[in-house]
Amino acid sequence: MKRRSIDPETPAESAEQSLCEALLSLKNVDEMSAFLHDLCTPAELEVMVDRWRVVPYLLDGVSYREIHERTAVSITTIGRVARYINQGAGGYLAAAARAARRKANNRKAKA
Repeated sequence: MKRRSIDPETPAESAEQSLCEALLSLKNVDEMSAFLHDLCTPAELEVMVDRWRVVPYLLDGVSYREIHERTAVSITTIGRVARYINQGAGGYLAAAARAARRKANNRKAKA
């Protein structure tokens, strides 16, 4: 994490909460995509996409080597995501559970 030599006007906690509120305010995938493309550099977005791409495989118990072969995501990144799934704040698990429910609901609606 970047450290600044001067105190910012807005405390980091407040700025982080503001960012979270901005993300929650977006209404659909297109709005979220536009926001992320404005917020992140292409490299930052690619890193986030790579991390998210490996989550379902890790939750299914696929080996790191197999995940790497399927996604081309580095073993180091896969290990980092696995560590946060197991020891993090629960964000990956919450998002993955909601994504799975949304996918199941969409399948039911189409049937």
